Amino acid sequence: MPDYSYERSARESGFATVAGTDEAGRGPLCGSVCAAAVILPEGLTIPGLDDSKKLTEKKREALFDVITENALSYGVAFASVGEIDRLNILNAAQLAMRRAVSMLDPVPDLVLVDGNVARGFGMATKTVIGGDGISMSIAAASVLAKVSRDRLCAEWDKEYPQYGISKHKGYATKDHVAALLRYGPCPIYRRTFLSKILTGTQYEDFLSDRSE
Repeated sequence: MPDYSYERSARESGFATVAGTDEAGRGPLCGSVCAAAVILPEGLTIPGLDDSKKLTEKKREALFDVITENALSYGVAFASVGEIDRLNILNAAQLAMRRAVSMLDPVPDLVLVDGNVARGFGMATKTVIGGDGISMSIAAASVLAKVSRDRLCAEWDKEYPQYGISKHKGYATKDHVAALLRYGPCPIYRRTFLSKILTGTQYEDFLSDRSE
């Protein structure tokens, strides 16, 4: 379960304001990638907070409200499908995290970044592998990012109901791939994620269409 060990250690090292950041949506075939950044009050207790992937949708939604009501500051930001295709998903996720961090007030002295990559933040960072399961700040960010992206999935589902996005959230399930091959891709699909699925089909031209 996450705790404040990383935040406490950072403050003991002289970093007064510590944020956590995480992303959601690196794996899906469609839609933007979402990131959140959070500064929590020192020692704030949030019962049930954990890696968003370990929580039910109902629990995540409840925690979203608790986090946004009690955080000293938070930001939620995105990188578009076009940016994912142009930059690659890792760099796009990093971009979304930097955008989320840039929304924080006060500006953090240190950012705890989930994973093992932190690029271009322009401030002190510390990567934390599996951070969403061990750092309270990163866990909070993971919940905000996941809930925010899932809400977007509901909007995409209304606009493009044939794909079932609300159910699979854009991941390459059997039903999703079948719908994609039946109806073809729409503008929210990531071209760089579809080569194995669309190569040799009637929709192959989508892979080389780089207009945005």
